[in-house]
Amino acid sequence: MPVDATAPSPAAPLTLRQRLQQPGLVVAPGVHDMVSMRLADEMGFDALYMTGFGTVASHLGLPDAGLATYSDMVGRVRQMAGMARTPLIADGDTGYGGLLNVQHTVQGYEAAGAQAIQLEDQEVPKKCGHTPGRRVVPMADMVRKIEVAVAARRSRDFLIVARTDARTTLGLDEALRRAEAYARAGADVLFVESPESEDEMRRIGGVAGELGVPLLANMVEGGRTPVLSREALLDIGYRLAIFPVTSLLAAAQAMKTVYETLKAQGSSQGTMLPLMRFDEMTRLMGFAEVHAFERRWAEPK
Repeated sequence: MPVDATAPSPAAPLTLRQRLQQPGLVVAPGVHDMVSMRLADEMGFDALYMTGFGTVASHLGLPDAGLATYSDMVGRVRQMAGMARTPLIADGDTGYGGLLNVQHTVQGYEAAGAQAIQLEDQEVPKKCGHTPGRRVVPMADMVRKIEVAVAARRSRDFLIVARTDARTTLGLDEALRRAEAYARAGADVLFVESPESEDEMRRIGGVAGELGVPLLANMVEGGRTPVLSREALLDIGYRLAIFPVTSLLAAAQAMKTVYETLKAQGSSQGTMLPLMRFDEMTRLMGFAEVHAFERRWAEPK
């Protein structure tokens, strides 16, 4: 059948930068391994968030406390972004070292296929957000990191998300001062970690609105920041909301319940926990393509 040259070609998917320029809240669920990534990638989200907490936990079985290296994480970025159709935001911690490390990290994450990298102003070794004892570097040091990150990227469509952890140890005023400095250094998205009330979130939203830079909300169930509705986040001024550990917490609790049942009963028979059908899991993992390949290329009999 001849191709109609006048027919419009399918529209290219929006980049994350383009999506953030449109109305509405960009909701990015956390993905911590390839199963969670493939599930979320099918759901039609505007973005996915490769969580450092969850990726370190699932890949290394360790706490997110500066133990994962650049090599550990860029490999996960490459796996996820290489398969995902949805724009991927990837946690880059502190850039894994000094300014030269930041340049290397930004270029590596971009080459791996991420559309945004999150960089934070913690001291090395860093700690997971929403945990106590986080210490931050001098503001000027982080400003230089952001300037290096902006200069290192190949495309403006690769976004620099600047996170400050100053609120917990130095107070909200210092966190807001840093957010303004990071925006002026060229950050594309601002991330003020761990505000402790809706009033604090509104103060942050006001500053970001004056700066004209999209603002990210980190929604951690059981963390230091209240988890708000889509409407409340938009009203405050947030443009992007990540839910980094929601799926990880759900999966861990489900697995714990299954293992408790197996230990107590010696069988999964009668478990009340909803399980994905085995045929649905094989579809998700791409077995249909494997079977089609085998039918096409089977050895002649």
